[in-house]
Amino acid sequence: MLLGSHVGMSGKEMMLGSVKEALSYGADTFMLYTGAPQNTRRKEISELNIPAAHELMKANAITKFVVHAPYIINLANTVSPETYELAVTFLRKEIERTEAMGSDTLVLHPGSHVGEGEDAGIASIVKGLNEVLTPECKVHIALETMAGKGSEIGCRFEQLARIYDGVKWNSKLRICMDTCHLNDAGFDVKNDFEGVLRQFEKYFPLNQIACIHLNDSKNDQGAAKDRHENIGFGTIGYDALYGVTQISEFADTPIILETPYREIGGSADKLAPYKLEIAMLRNGTFNPKLFD
Repeated sequence: MLLGSHVGMSGKEMMLGSVKEALSYGADTFMLYTGAPQNTRRKEISELNIPAAHELMKANAITKFVVHAPYIINLANTVSPETYELAVTFLRKEIERTEAMGSDTLVLHPGSHVGEGEDAGIASIVKGLNEVLTPECKVHIALETMAGKGSEIGCRFEQLARIYDGVKWNSKLRICMDTCHLNDAGFDVKNDFEGVLRQFEKYFPLNQIACIHLNDSKNDQGAAKDRHENIGFGTIGYDALYGVTQISEFADTPIILETPYREIGGSADKLAPYKLEIAMLRNGTFNPKLFD
């Protein structure tokens, strides 16, 4: 399996620092944002330190990584033309940055219809994707499965299929499957993930899953809240999440942890849990005492 986590990208090292952080966790893949996910401030591509990052990746046999688009992109917003235009413009630039960094997967939250209804939101998402996707595009936009909080679109596979159906160059689309989001949207990830995949296959072949966000959940199934928990400490549980990593169809699919920072070993500050979680998933044993 390809197992990693979200990593940062900042300072002088930029992407090189991202790779170093991933390696410090024992990861062989990673996911990053091209800047803060809450705003549009971005450095020029020439400042991202990409060649040095690629050298370190090559030296450590890291061949795949994923980029995540910022949360502020909302293609589903039909209420504010300014918000929609910002989403299209910035998404186009994120595609350029993703390609320049050497990834072929850009994860995107489909968007929220902000009260205008599912049909209006999906139509707007389709319109936006048709504006940014071209036959020459080397990057796949991976639509993330969502928890269903508020007016989010993407909490049902049928919604994602409708987006695929409307996008002209839908060969450029993929799916990012988030286990916490699936649970909170009502899918039985804990007891029947194989059944979840069978539901998915009613709309898509499994090879459309370009990335998996492996997260436990603080919430009961169907809560529609989207609150991530550390692996094995939530309502999904270690066994089910470990099982996801063992599915043969995902052997070459980046599996990314987005679990919360927590106090570890009596630390005064909350620390990244990814090294411990990756180790537990690799050895097949849940050991909560590692966090004491």
